[in-house]
Amino acid sequence: MSDRMRPIPFPELMEQVLTEFAADGSLFDVRAPYRHEGGKRLSIFGEAPETPFGPAAGPHTQLAQNLIAAYAGGARFFELKTVQKLDGEDLPVSKPCILAGAEGYNVEWSTELTVPDAFDEYVKAWFALKLVSQTFGLGARDGFVFNMSVGYDLAGIQLPKMDRFIEGLKDARQSAVWQACVAWTKHNLHRFAGLSAADVDAFDAKVCRSITLSTLHGCPPEEIERIATYLIEEKGLHTFVKCNPTLLGYTFARNTMDALGYEAVAFDDHHFNSDLQMADAVPMFGRLLARAQARGLQFGLKLSNTFPVGITRGELPGEEMYMSGKALWPLTIHLAQKLETAFAGKMWVSYSGGADERNIGELYDAGIWPITLATTLLKPGGYNRLQPMARLLAAKAYRPFA
Repeated sequence: MSDRMRPIPFPELMEQVLTEFAADGSLFDVRAPYRHEGGKRLSIFGEAPETPFGPAAGPHTQLAQNLIAAYAGGARFFELKTVQKLDGEDLPVSKPCILAGAEGYNVEWSTELTVPDAFDEYVKAWFALKLVSQTFGLGARDGFVFNMSVGYDLAGIQLPKMDRFIEGLKDARQSAVWQACVAWTKHNLHRFAGLSAADVDAFDAKVCRSITLSTLHGCPPEEIERIATYLIEEKGLHTFVKCNPTLLGYTFARNTMDALGYEAVAFDDHHFNSDLQMADAVPMFGRLLARAQARGLQFGLKLSNTFPVGITRGELPGEEMYMSGKALWPLTIHLAQKLETAFAGKMWVSYSGGADERNIGELYDAGIWPITLATTLLKPGGYNRLQPMARLLAAKAYRPFA
């Protein structure tokens, strides 16, 4: 198997989608794709997702076919893989980079694609979902949300290639990839029942109205606030800031891991000491919330980033890896409780940290959504694990965030 991702051109991508669905009703091996029935919708960022969950920024949101497969499973909120100034061959990623046995570990960070290639993948996926959703009877053409993710410093985010990425996802209509998707679709209209050229011209080209800021460990609070303020005030985007579980403090994290049988998970206090502290975080997030509200935008927190731990048994290449999955659950859910207590429940939280079919319903009942997943999708069954969660969530009462 190659260690390089090779994007599929849009015509070949759609040929695979159409022929596979016609042959056996599946999409990229997702059997019996989820059909959203009853028309229930939620509301976030001025958009209306049909379900409140989907794949986290990670291995399932890099390539267009991954996003289509996740949609077929029932996902309707997609946190796109993070992009940054380092990309392509300039970004060192050790291989293998993921280990998902019980809990999950990885040594990757942002997308391995170049920033322009990542942009093309996200636009192709967005356009493909506009086509398959209604044509295949899976849901509404506007029933899903793409949320872009960027890092890791303001100077990098302001670089021309990053600015083109952000502005292009805010409105992709003038991009070459959007126009190529339009041209192919109009040439193949006969393959999409009930679709007209006017329908294609009316497709919403605002791929992302929102953004998640990911920051590196050790990023000063002043830099986090500068970046988020820039995204809110200069870019006019609904903004989530991804928080690290180190906000909980070393003693709590160590005691929790030990009490739950994770004594072998190795970490010391250096990230806890250099990362954002709760005393700085709470007032800063309060200021950012006020800035967003003043501009009619939504602000929230993404909980949480993965957790850095030592590589002690050669599990993956290098000296440090990032923990996810069920071992991250007790840390992230306590961080959610701590921050919601600080904001009296008024802070919107997007959750990722050990969410799976066993707890996703209770997370949603607690008012925490969108919920994004990664580690559970690396288990046997892959994207087919999404459908039971989609059905569980769709049976819940849909209420506005409060």
